[in-house]
Order: sequence, then structure tokens, then C-alpha cells
Amino acid sequence: MNTRRHAWLALAALGPAALLAGCGFRLATPPRYPFRSIALVGFAPDSPLAAALARALAPQVQVLSVPAEAEVVLQALLDRRERSAAATTAAGQVRELQLRLLATVRADTPAGRPLMPPVALRLVRELGTTEAATLAKATEEAEIFREMQADVVAQLLRRLAALPV
Repeated sequence: MNTRRHAWLALAALGPAALLAGCGFRLATPPRYPFRSIALVGFAPDSPLAAALARALAPQVQVLSVPAEAEVVLQALLDRRERSAAATTAAGQVRELQLRLLATVRADTPAGRPLMPPVALRLVRELGTTEAATLAKATEEAEIFREMQADVVAQLLRRLAALPV
């Protein structure tokens, strides 16, 4: 009786796994890059985007500071965060902010052969605000910029994984 129960439990546990395996499901894995080294150039010295890219690439790719020694040179043509008032009250108080993260990059070989044409990424988010919650909104704004930056990094990593090196 006990062995029959164990058999049913094992079948119940393996059933969903067999169905998922049959449909082609597999866990997401980090992308494989067709190069072993990369140089990030054109970014500001304190660029959060460059730091996030270097952190994301470091486990699989060596991030170099000298472009001539790298297999791929990722050049930042634009790396900017913008913040503007999207809506105001009749009294002139800001009710809604528009946050923008703009990044344009291209990838070349050290010799200058283009591997990826300039790619412009533009993310925009809206943030409602009040005068009473200024400190909380500043923290929320920083978090939104971090999330947008993570999205840009993920998009760039996917593009770098598809480079024809």
C-alpha cells in the first residue's frame, strides 16, 4: 500500500516536469558572448550605466580600459538622464515629473570595423509628485532611474551577445 502511494506521488511530481520539458521550456541562462574582452569608451568617469555594464559583463568577459587590447570597443555616443515637469497646478507646483534615460552606443573592433551600428535607447517614465512627499519622491525617482538603467543594460547585453565578431 505504501509503495503504491509513493509511486503515485512520484508520478504526480514528474508529470508537470515532463510536460514542461516536452514544450521546450528551459530556465533562462545568461547570454554567451562571441568575444572575450571589451572596452567601454566615451562614458563619463562616474557613469552609472558604464558601471552597471561592467558589472554585468565581468563574470564572462574581461572589461579593459585600453581599447587597443580589447576584441570589442563599445563606445557611448550619448549617456544622459533627464528630469522635467510634465504637469503643474494652477499655482505653479509640479504635479507630475517625466524621467528620461537616453543612451546611444555603437560597437566596433579596435581597428574601427563596425560590429553594431549606433543604437539609440530612450526610456521614459512618469512620476506623480506632491510637495508634502518630496523626500519620498526623491527616493522613488532614484529607484525608477535604477530600474530604467537595468532595462537598458539588459537590452545592450542581448545586442552584444548577437555581435558578429
